[in-house]
Amino acid sequence: MKLSNKSKVLEQEEMTFAERIYLPAIVGGMATTLKHFFSKKVTIRYPEQKRYLGPVFRGHHILKRDEQGAERCTACGLCAVACPAEAISMVAEERKKGEENLYREEKYASVYEINMLRCIFCGLCEEACPKQAIYLQHDKMVPVFEDRSEVIFGKDKLVEKMDNRYLREGWK
Repeated sequence: MKLSNKSKVLEQEEMTFAERIYLPAIVGGMATTLKHFFSKKVTIRYPEQKRYLGPVFRGHHILKRDEQGAERCTACGLCAVACPAEAISMVAEERKKGEENLYREEKYASVYEINMLRCIFCGLCEEACPKQAIYLQHDKMVPVFEDRSEVIFGKDKLVEKMDNRYLREGWK
């Protein structure tokens, strides 16, 4: 039973001798292979060569310090609230006597953790921070981890070192 009257009858032509021995197909395949063989390679030898990631790349998180070396984070929790993946958690404490040079404000994050398995690198934590304490580096990827205990990044991995300050182009 036909569903419509729009049927088309196809007639298959007899193949020529060259088509039966697949000579044009073999020559076309060899031409494509030779064209790619002599073209410029697109592969980057990663450990030796590093690709430019661009200024909008969102990579490794970093908790910034000010010029005196005090942590900028005041544990306000806005980054944790803004995170759609709920990857950021923190515990706030009050600054004690003698810790004035370690923290800028009276309140600071005694525990600041990012679960890198949950993080989607959206950059909303960076935008939500009123103190400009957290940044996603544009030139450094997150290191590879082999164990689940390595995926929680605490302050030991996040707070920047004063001898290796992170600066973006255009910052002063």
